Amino acid sequence: MRFYLHTFGCKANQYDSEAVRQALESAGATPVADPDSADFAIVNSCTVTQRGEAKMRGFVRRLHRGRPQLQTVVMGCAAALDDGVIASLPGVTSVVAGSDPADVLPAVGLNPDNVDPILRTFPRGARAWLKIQDGCDEHCTFCATTIARGASRSRPIRDIICEAQVLSGAHEEIVLTGVHIGTYGKDLDDTSCLGSLVERLIAEVPGTRFRLSSVEATEVDERIASLMGDAPDRLAPHLHAPLQSGSDTVLKRMGRHWYTARTYRERCEALADKVPALGLGADVIVGFPGETEEDHVATRSLIEALPFTYLHVFPYSERPGAPARRIGRPVDSRVAARRSAELREMATNKGAAYRARRDGGRADVVVLRRHQGSIQGLTEDYLDVYSAADRPYTPRFHARLRRDTDGKLLAEVA
Repeated sequence: MRFYLHTFGCKANQYDSEAVRQALESAGATPVADPDSADFAIVNSCTVTQRGEAKMRGFVRRLHRGRPQLQTVVMGCAAALDDGVIASLPGVTSVVAGSDPADVLPAVGLNPDNVDPILRTFPRGARAWLKIQDGCDEHCTFCATTIARGASRSRPIRDIICEAQVLSGAHEEIVLTGVHIGTYGKDLDDTSCLGSLVERLIAEVPGTRFRLSSVEATEVDERIASLMGDAPDRLAPHLHAPLQSGSDTVLKRMGRHWYTARTYRERCEALADKVPALGLGADVIVGFPGETEEDHVATRSLIEALPFTYLHVFPYSERPGAPARRIGRPVDSRVAARRSAELREMATNKGAAYRARRDGGRADVVVLRRHQGSIQGLTEDYLDVYSAADRPYTPRFHARLRRDTDGKLLAEVA
C-alpha cells in the first residue's frame, strides 16, 4: 500500500505529519513522492487563514482531477472544524479531526495498535522539529486553532528528552514547537516550565543546537535569555514573538490580555541587551475589525523602535467560530493592503540593516540544502547564508559572514 502525504501550515502541523508518516510506514505502508503512484493521499490541513484553507481545498480537488481513483483523507485543524465542506470534496473518503496517528490509520484501513510515541526520523536534512506541547488555553478572538486543537497539553519531559536524543543522531538542530510553547509544563507540576525543559535538553542532549519556534515575548524567562546570550551554539539566539498589534486598544479586542505594547517592548529590549546577535521576528495582523489609523501608527511606531530582523505581516482573516466575527467589520481591503505594504517595507529595511551589521561577524551555520551551485545555510540568529558548493561541507560549520553587492550574506568557512 502506497501513500502520498502533503502538509499545510505551521511547524506543529509538519511535526504531526511526520508522526503519521512514521506510523503508516510501521504499519507496512510505503510513502511516495508522486500522488499518481499512490493508493491513497493524506492531506494535513490548516485553519489559520481563509486563504490557506482555500488552498487546501483547491489542492484536494486537483488531486482528484489528476487521479480520480485516488482516495484522500483530510486530517488536521481545518478537518477538526469541518462543517461538511471538506467531506464533500471529490475523492475525500474520510475527514479526521486532529492528527493523532491512532485516528488516521483506521481511516485507511490500517491497525493503529503499535504506534510509536517517539518520532525517530525527520526528513528535513540537518534540522528537525520536536513538538513539546499541543493546544492553547487562551482565547484570542481571531483564532480558530484553539477551537480545533483544544486545551494546552504538555508532553512529559522524559518523552521529549528521549525523542531529542534519538533525533540528535541525525540532525544538527532541533526546533521545539507546539501551539503555545511558552506555557509548557503548567499542566504537569509546579516546577516544570519552558526554561527548565530547555536546560534539561541542553544538559542531556550534548552537541545539538536547539531553537524555539514561535513563543510569546513575555513568556521568555531569564534562564532562556541567559542561555541565548551565553550559549548561542546550544540555544539559538532567535525569538519569534507574536506581536499582532502595537495598539493596546486592538490587543484588548483581540483578547491578548497578557501583555501590552509597553511590556512587549520592554521584554524584547531586555533580551536584545543581553544577546549580542539576536534574530527577532514577529507576526502582525493588519486590518483587524475596528483598527483605526491611529492604531496602525501605534503599530508602526513600536516596530520602528524594536530591533526586528523580519516580520510576518498578515491581513486579518475571519475564521469560523472565532469571536472576532462579532466585533465588527474588518478594515477596508484597500486600506489593509496599504498598511500591510508599509509594514512589509519596514521589515525589509530592518532586515537589510541587520544583515549589514552582521557583515564581518562570525556565525554558527547549519546546512539546509544545496541549490544552483551553492550551499544554503541557517545561522543561529536565523539568517539565510550562502557558500560556494565547490568544496565539501559538514552539516554544521563555523563561518565568517561577508555581505555581497546584492546584500546577500556569504558564509566563508572559518
